[in-house]
Amino acid sequence: MPIKPGGADRRNIAALRTRTIPVNPAQRALWYIESHLAEPMTLDEIAAISGVSRFHIVRAFAAAVGLPVMRYVRARRLTEAARSLAKGAPDILSLALEADYGSHEAFTRAFRDQFGTTPEAVRAATCVSQLQLQEPILMDSTMLDHLSPPRFETAKAFLVAGPAERISCDNGAMIPGLWHRFNQEVADIPARVGHQVAYGVCCNGDDAGNFDYIAGVEVADFSDLPRRYGRIRIPEQRYAVFTHTEHVASIRRTVNTIWNQWLPASGLTAADAPNFERYGETFDPATGNGGFEIWIPVRE
Repeated sequence: MPIKPGGADRRNIAALRTRTIPVNPAQRALWYIESHLAEPMTLDEIAAISGVSRFHIVRAFAAAVGLPVMRYVRARRLTEAARSLAKGAPDILSLALEADYGSHEAFTRAFRDQFGTTPEAVRAATCVSQLQLQEPILMDSTMLDHLSPPRFETAKAFLVAGPAERISCDNGAMIPGLWHRFNQEVADIPARVGHQVAYGVCCNGDDAGNFDYIAGVEVADFSDLPRRYGRIRIPEQRYAVFTHTEHVASIRRTVNTIWNQWLPASGLTAADAPNFERYGETFDPATGNGGFEIWIPVRE
């Protein structure tokens, strides 16, 4: 995603309601919640990003997810706080503020209501195995009715670096949160090349379907890159380049259609190389609108 200030512009959110909504409101809400989880958010903001009214999003989200929208937000924040506590987070008040609670006491009450135990007990136990956590819910991955044909390009080799996670079939919903981390840390990535383009790179896949996902930028070299960042050299390669014009929440549908419908019918073979999303200056990470490209490595 391009490097822009985090969080939606509150003055302009209402204008989003007038836009065409190619993705259902619950999917938009899920994307916004997961990619802005550490930021303050209100039901009005979630409804506006989703392109519908408060009344609509409350009912649409509950129908799709099985939870009221703000209860899902609270459960996700408390789940992430519980994980931090199990890892030994020393300052409970800081976690409370990050989870949008105004005091240690309010956070403790909500934590006990959610998990039946206290923050201090989870920190002392150093594990969350006994807690019923609220994991992020995956967005829709059904195939598209129509996929516009790609263009083909041969890209020169380049380097990408940024926050990374190992993604498996059951934690793919972590990716929006990884982009939130990217927007917080991108200024710390040394030797950046340009400032308007970002890449979401899928690489180092295994036979079980797991892969590394890097939310990054192009860099000149890795010599001064902090160890906490992922890094990958994208080789010179021919690509089928698809333009995704819809909201980012529907990316799983587009990717599924490419791999399971377009590629088998194309007469081409997927090359053993990273595939990636390319987010240019038209993409708005605060709203998920603006479109981006999906680059798939192919060979005859």
